[in-house]
Amino acid sequence: MKGFTLIELLVVIGIIVILMTAALVAINPFKQFAMANNASRWSGVTTMMNAISQAMVDGKGAFKCTPAGAIVTDCPAKGDTAPTTTPTIMANTGGYDICSCLVDEYVATMPYDPQTGSYASCTDYDSQYSISCSTANGRITIAAPGAQGETILITR
Repeated sequence: MKGFTLIELLVVIGIIVILMTAALVAINPFKQFAMANNASRWSGVTTMMNAISQAMVDGKGAFKCTPAGAIVTDCPAKGDTAPTTTPTIMANTGGYDICSCLVDEYVATMPYDPQTGSYASCTDYDSQYSISCSTANGRITIAAPGAQGETILITR
């Protein structure tokens, strides 16, 4: 009866392990997942900025996203729910609640961070994207603080 020796089997297993390690290093699934998540973040930040820009166009330069439909013309805006000079997470509780101003009219659903954000409805969401407004030039900045290995932000 003829078969393989223990040494031959160990050599073959060693070669397979080396090839699998080389393939894993070349593919690098962790980097691929990070790149996919960041692509989703770029898409979400861009979608939100476009929606805010369209809302400002419809408001003739004013972003109407404050209690009782008050018109916001300065930056930072007056009122508790207006963008501030410090980045504030957009969420329905504990942040800048922007969902009802954008969803249905400008976007179908609220974009959110693929790893840490969530969206069920405008009464239950946490985008994990931040918004801020510059007093120097009135520009709005949307950022993804949870980005992996790069800075994701748009200022318009």
